[in-house]
Amino acid sequence: MSRLVSAVRAHLLLPVLVVVVIVVGGSLGARLPNDPLPTCGYDSCPKSDLKKLNIHLVPHTHDDVGWLKTVDQYYFGGRMNIQVAGVQYIIDSVVDALQHDPTRKFIYVETAYLWKWWVHQSEERKEIMKKLVNEGRLEIIGGAWSMNDEAVTHYHSIIDQFTWGFRRLNDTFGSCARPKIGWQIDPFGHSREQASIFAQLGFDGMFFARLDYQDKSKRLQTKTGEFIWKGSPSLGNAANLFTSVLYNFYSAPAGFCFDILCQDTEPIVDDLDSPEYNIASKVDKFLKYAKLQATSYKTNNIILTMGEDFNYLYAGMWYTNMDKLIRYINEINGTNFNAFYSTPSCYTKAVNEANLTWSSKTDDFFPYASDPHSFWTGYFTSRPTLKFFERMGNSFLQIVKQLLVLTNQPDLDELELFREAMGIMQHHDAITGTEKQHVAADYARILHYNMKNGEKLASKALRKLSLKKDIVEPATFHSCLLLNISSCEHTTHNTTFVVTLYNPTSQPLTTYVRLPVQDHFYQVLDHSGKEIVTQIVPIPTAVLNIPGRSSEAKAELLFQAVATPALGYQSFYVSQKPNELKKVENGTTTPDEQTIDGEFYKVSIDSEGKVVVKSLKKDNEKVFKQSFHYYEGMQGNNRVYINRSSGAYIFRPKYNYTKNVSETSTYKIYKGAIVEEIHQVLSSWISQVIRIYKGKDYVEFDWLVGPIPIEDNIGKEIITKYSSNLNNNAEFLTDSNGREMLKRKLNYRPTWNITLQEKVSGNYYPITTKISIQDANTNETFSVLIDRAQGGSSLNNGEIELMLHRRLLSDDAFGVSEPLNEFAFGEGLVVRGQHYVVNGNLQNADETLLQEKELAFQSAVSPWVFITPVSQSFEKWNECYKMRSEGLVKSLPRNVRILTLEPWKDGEVLLRLEHFFEKNESKQYSVSVDIDIKELFRGFVVHSVRETTLGGNQWIEDLQRLKWQLESNEVIKAEVSSEKSESTINDKIIKHFKPMEIRTFVVKLSLETTT
Repeated sequence: MSRLVSAVRAHLLLPVLVVVVIVVGGSLGARLPNDPLPTCGYDSCPKSDLKKLNIHLVPHTHDDVGWLKTVDQYYFGGRMNIQVAGVQYIIDSVVDALQHDPTRKFIYVETAYLWKWWVHQSEERKEIMKKLVNEGRLEIIGGAWSMNDEAVTHYHSIIDQFTWGFRRLNDTFGSCARPKIGWQIDPFGHSREQASIFAQLGFDGMFFARLDYQDKSKRLQTKTGEFIWKGSPSLGNAANLFTSVLYNFYSAPAGFCFDILCQDTEPIVDDLDSPEYNIASKVDKFLKYAKLQATSYKTNNIILTMGEDFNYLYAGMWYTNMDKLIRYINEINGTNFNAFYSTPSCYTKAVNEANLTWSSKTDDFFPYASDPHSFWTGYFTSRPTLKFFERMGNSFLQIVKQLLVLTNQPDLDELELFREAMGIMQHHDAITGTEKQHVAADYARILHYNMKNGEKLASKALRKLSLKKDIVEPATFHSCLLLNISSCEHTTHNTTFVVTLYNPTSQPLTTYVRLPVQDHFYQVLDHSGKEIVTQIVPIPTAVLNIPGRSSEAKAELLFQAVATPALGYQSFYVSQKPNELKKVENGTTTPDEQTIDGEFYKVSIDSEGKVVVKSLKKDNEKVFKQSFHYYEGMQGNNRVYINRSSGAYIFRPKYNYTKNVSETSTYKIYKGAIVEEIHQVLSSWISQVIRIYKGKDYVEFDWLVGPIPIEDNIGKEIITKYSSNLNNNAEFLTDSNGREMLKRKLNYRPTWNITLQEKVSGNYYPITTKISIQDANTNETFSVLIDRAQGGSSLNNGEIELMLHRRLLSDDAFGVSEPLNEFAFGEGLVVRGQHYVVNGNLQNADETLLQEKELAFQSAVSPWVFITPVSQSFEKWNECYKMRSEGLVKSLPRNVRILTLEPWKDGEVLLRLEHFFEKNESKQYSVSVDIDIKELFRGFVVHSVRETTLGGNQWIEDLQRLKWQLESNEVIKAEVSSEKSESTINDKIIKHFKPMEIRTFVVKLSLETTT
């Protein structure tokens, strides 16, 4: 019998009286009746023992905000035949269990569910919850509306959903609910920008579970599973974050899951008279595991995640067994272990107090592979229409928030629900496309419902902004949510209408408006009554035939909207010319018109059906080609990883080469005063429009893919490829969540020597807005800007490829249990999207970079078209409505923009300003600038400005973060920079912005009064 077992048995044979005292007193460290109540945060953490191995048991549940079941099905416990899960019962059960012993702790992450639970509770129940939070026994970790994905989410939406989660927590529980730790245990790879955001939120650390299996193996062997992540080379220490890789994913050790879902685990039985007695063997097994885990980490602290997906439906099972485990570990004489209930923040504090030095990391954790043939790079593209819809949702949410501020409206219920819908969309099984089909449909339902409510708010605000005098029936401003398929009932079924273009950006915007119309001539008048140039272009036949499209529009009316004011709008009066029916042209294919031309590019089609683009720039006379191809998706049985299938998560092509969609193509050319277009058809399921706009330094590729044919029983993954003769030496750049760029290199990882068996998918990366290559010798650059997240790479010299659409016939066996085979209107899904291609040169990079950044940001916050059907004349409309409005007193500097402007609390607004150039990126724009917030908004008086942390939940002067030291002896203070030059002089409120800084302010303002 081992020494441990002997000690346990001896302990259990003590007099009954002693046993009773132990049971009543609870586990070691329990609060005695007269002890003061513990406080929240680090003050509520158990005391570590410097001479023992401290075992931090962290009870937790991971509650997906939709995945196999919808959000409501998960919360209320519906569809138990799909998955046994009911979040309302989990929270109820945990609250009950925590009250039985003051040493017990629990962490909760998803504010979406916590809030849903909260609003249905009695006042008595709410007070119990508040007490648990205030005592640090129920700790909020992460705190966002959902645990967001990190690959395909845009930083704008990430920040938004953390801000709203924090707002709910702050308003409900106060400062004790302010999260200190990022808890990203389930996303499928991790971005550097996420680490930077966490640091700027004021977090002290981040924990995650998924990283490449080779990377994890090395880190555990070398004790580098904990490190300082340098989240931004531009922000320096302000973006550095302590990061910990969890040892056992986010599960309990094998044999120690005490949940009703864990059917293979035996409970801990300490009754000596029972034939099921097992306390000695259980403790022995547990401590062996703890010692093994400890060999992979540097301090005498280890964290054990005691939970799993939707665990704690009956929390008593967990706590009863963990109570025993803690008690018997700690009360055995001579033990070298100290076990206790803990939280990730308490663990972080204990590790910090060890005063060790730490290695650092400057790249990210993409792509993530769980085995040699399972690269989780397919979800970078999966469900591309949902990804685009989410991007539309973000654009419209920002516009609605801005309009409510500009019209001095308070926070409204409809706006809150819209914020929450967008928070749900960021979940790592929502925007990723890794959910069941019926769940994807529910996500779309939630977003559509709230966008329609947002439309009502926007219409009301625009009426208030534009009305010059009282009208019995003021106009309604409609959105056209189907412009992506050239459909809008308000422009098609009305002969006269007003177009109101709202510009949510911080600069005057000149852009093109495209509106689906019937086959007529139209007159367009601007706000001054001047007729502007228009062009009618036919809608491609493939678009007309998209399944589910019911519009009568056969053409698009095109005109240029010049200098729409920043945070403002301008309106255009559109009327059909009477008796002037226009027959849509058939296009031109005569020998003298085989190309479309502009100031910067010339485009043609070669004999193989490839698009040939020649740059006409003097400093960059390059040629590139564009073409479509597909990978065959691997179909295996998934029983071993060598038979892994391509699926919703996994991209695994059957071959390392692509097949051509077509060897030839047909096309038509259309030319006009505004745009020249090539309408190209490559097959019955792939076509595109290539456009050159007058005066614009980019080529637009408007592609249409689907329904992808599967009659041959082959799943297909469709890519577009841009090929040039640039020598990029197997290196390329991709953005990180739409923000800073990261260098990638084929078959290479910066932190370990990788062995790749999947040469294609193992080199795929998430592209949120931009991918670029650069010639190593000539400094010429080539960039592609995209309208939604996609997977991409540069697998061959001079090439960029982006995956557009996927249709697969096998599941990849990572939980969804459905192949990624989307249908819409009874047919395979059709996807339409845009790429913007730009050639440049680093020697003249400033304006090219600025254009690329503005185009990239417009994929997240784009100008919005509102349509108002009218019957009155232009003069009458202009008499009643203001047709142009400006929200800013003057434009911001070109390198700074308003990231957030929204109603906040008590009549205040939340303002977030961003410097969007990286350090040393541009000679002209990578410089610090000053902004006078006092003179920012037209029509408002600014009374006060107070800065908060990035999430708007803590005053910046109150922020204190833990300090860390790198192995290089560099001390990481990990604080938001205090080197900002601020002033309040001569009635000005000047704020200083350095490259890549995002600063958040609560602003008190009121409408100007006129005398």
